[in-house]
Amino acid sequence: MPSRDALPPLSCLRTFEAAARHCNFTQAGVELSLTQSAVSRQVKRLEADLGRPLFERSIEGLRLTPAGEQYYRVVRRALRDISDESARLRRHGNDLQLTLASSPTIASIWLARHLPDFQCAHPDIEIRILTVEDPYRLDLAEFDLGLYYYVADEVDPPGMLAEPVFQEEDVIAVCSPAYLERQGEVRDAADLLAHHTLLVVEDHFHDWLTWEAWYRALGLAWQSPTHRLRANSYQLLMHATLAGQGVTLGWARLLADDIEQGSLVQVLPYRLPSRGKLSLFSPRHRHLTPAMRAFRAWLLIRQGE
Repeated sequence: MPSRDALPPLSCLRTFEAAARHCNFTQAGVELSLTQSAVSRQVKRLEADLGRPLFERSIEGLRLTPAGEQYYRVVRRALRDISDESARLRRHGNDLQLTLASSPTIASIWLARHLPDFQCAHPDIEIRILTVEDPYRLDLAEFDLGLYYYVADEVDPPGMLAEPVFQEEDVIAVCSPAYLERQGEVRDAADLLAHHTLLVVEDHFHDWLTWEAWYRALGLAWQSPTHRLRANSYQLLMHATLAGQGVTLGWARLLADDIEQGSLVQVLPYRLPSRGKLSLFSPRHRHLTPAMRAFRAWLLIRQGE
């Protein structure tokens, strides 16, 4: 067992790892919810304990010293190993257990329908689904892989890498056949605003998927709709759409099964290329287990076809 006196201040190691990875104290602070000055103090404390500088500081920014480079490799490997083992113990699982994090909408509309194909191909892998609406609130120790709609120019959720599942995606207007039977056909974009009920999500994670933005991006005349139904849950709005309560915006690939089966219909011919794409989130600094590798290969190869 290593001598306690030989160990550095352990609270400083995670801070050093983040600062070395970013080569920026401010960015490390954002990741760790610390101020820039707090990151700087912890790094200086670690340097004092080791008796040598880990960073070269200049007006151009930060750069690791040779000793800092070597120490960073050791610390990164040690923290990754601790994280992997801690995650495994917290889940009380093994290499053939897979926890998938997803939004409630994707989990209920898409993931639950496609998982049987994966389970048929890999009957030995035990699946657990964790629903969390906001990927930025995910705890990396609680899940293995995530499925979320992700906008490529946004900041990646901390500690995760996003890979698109669908290479192309469009946003379309949909409703149920029962709604059209009750309210009549949607003649055009102006008729939709004047005589039909638009379902509107009030969740800020979907601000880029608004009716007004959809209309304007397609060059269509916009005015406030006569009838609206609002909800703060996109999953709730999709259930309302399927129940015939109005027209909503949705992703064509995500809703492809419902459209093919006839439970949803596209009410206007317009398709807007989506900024967001269904993406697989993988932890950046964890070893992929056999179950994680199997799911990633199945998802990206099968759904990318």
